[in-house]
Amino acid sequence: MKNILIISSSFRKGGNSDLLCDEFQKGAESAGHKVEKIRLAEKKINFCLGCGVCNSTHKCVQKDDMAELTEKMLTAEVIVLATPVYFYAMSGLLKTFIDRTVPKYTDISNKEFYYILAAADTNKANLEKVCDSLRGYTLDCLPNAQERGIIYGTGAWQKGEIINTPAFKQAYEMGKNA
Repeated sequence: MKNILIISSSFRKGGNSDLLCDEFQKGAESAGHKVEKIRLAEKKINFCLGCGVCNSTHKCVQKDDMAELTEKMLTAEVIVLATPVYFYAMSGLLKTFIDRTVPKYTDISNKEFYYILAAADTNKANLEKVCDSLRGYTLDCLPNAQERGIIYGTGAWQKGEIINTPAFKQAYEMGKNA
């Protein structure tokens, strides 16, 4: 049994990337894994101030939900980073979240990562820019991180359209095999 943390950065509850998270969670739970899904839109996460205090203290000076979320990342074995894709980039909410992990990012080690992307674009190659950014964070900055899978939820514009795409079933199967 693995401890899995799903980070959903969609502002739309039940939006396409959020639905893919739910399917991943269902699959993972069906395999006996412990899963927690966090909707970043429901948390208070301030922008990084770039003050540098955390470089020596390993604590952020801001008082918001990030300390709690970072602790959840530290205890998870598997982390799923999910985002709607806006103009070929991750959501600002996910980018802000990633920036705020700086106080403890070197402690977020030996984790398995999955990426969930949802976009209206039908060309999955266009989503590689987002994957490159996520890899820059996970594989280049976090010690001993492993990329385990990517779900490309393409061709879904309106809320809920992802249900009719191959990515929906893939999310369940990927969660089940996490």
